[in-house]
Amino acid sequence: MNRGIYIVANNKVMENAIALLNSIRFYNQEVPIFLIPFNDDYHKIAAKLSNLHGVKLFPNLKFIEEFTKQVATIFDRNFLALPHKMRKLAVWFGPLDEFIYIDTDIIVFEDIAINLNKLSEVDFFCCDYHHANEKLRNIFSPCVKEKHIFTEQELEDVFNSGFWASRKAIITEQQMYEILRECSQHREYFDFTQNVTDQPILNYLVLKLIAKRYNLVKTGQQEPGSWAGSQHFQEKDYILYDRGKRLKYLHWAGINIKSGCPYWKLWKHYRYLHEEKSTLIQRLFHRLFYKKNYE
Repeated sequence: MNRGIYIVANNKVMENAIALLNSIRFYNQEVPIFLIPFNDDYHKIAAKLSNLHGVKLFPNLKFIEEFTKQVATIFDRNFLALPHKMRKLAVWFGPLDEFIYIDTDIIVFEDIAINLNKLSEVDFFCCDYHHANEKLRNIFSPCVKEKHIFTEQELEDVFNSGFWASRKAIITEQQMYEILRECSQHREYFDFTQNVTDQPILNYLVLKLIAKRYNLVKTGQQEPGSWAGSQHFQEKDYILYDRGKRLKYLHWAGINIKSGCPYWKLWKHYRYLHEEKSTLIQRLFHRLFYKKNYE
């Protein structure tokens, strides 16, 4: 079974991607990770992440280009101004049999690949409280409920598009394009008022095509949150806890990661994690060299 992680990135998000990958590799040195280029401006980040953490480039770049062109023909520019935002949907047609997709404005606090074991029971899982806190906001407009496009129970499965998992071949290319065309004919279904892009479409796709879904926070217990806008998380040894429970990951969704933002020092710790280790090794080497040659 070929299992691993996908990210979508370009050179613009280099710093965030390094922080994410540092955190992933801190807990798991072996899990395969593939980079899907957001656009043609990706060569620097691909080289950097390959050198640091063995990240591989999505092997079928021709498919990525063709998929982007197809999306561009399906959606009017007034509906979807940036077809490249939909490239994360290519994960269903990549080299991994089971995969987690992770946005680059995230850091993790555990061996995140272990969660793939849940795919022995379901075909898709997420891990967030969007359904409880945001409801349908930033996903669907009220008319979806009014027109009974989905049942009330199905609408309880809406999710944030930054962290989720599924398996290859659950969705075919034909099904994908059919649903995207369906979406393109019903802009009124979606809530784009806060400038979200792929999230409404991805939710529609999953609710329509994947019946065996699960949200990891719905265990019957009070599971930890994951949004960086939540100010009550407590930090210990560079790990966050929510009422004593360890977070799986932290997501700066809708928050610009910069000095003064929530959990900025924590993000900096993971961003420079490998450089801190390198600096310590260099210092040790210099001390030993100096002692051997000059004392």
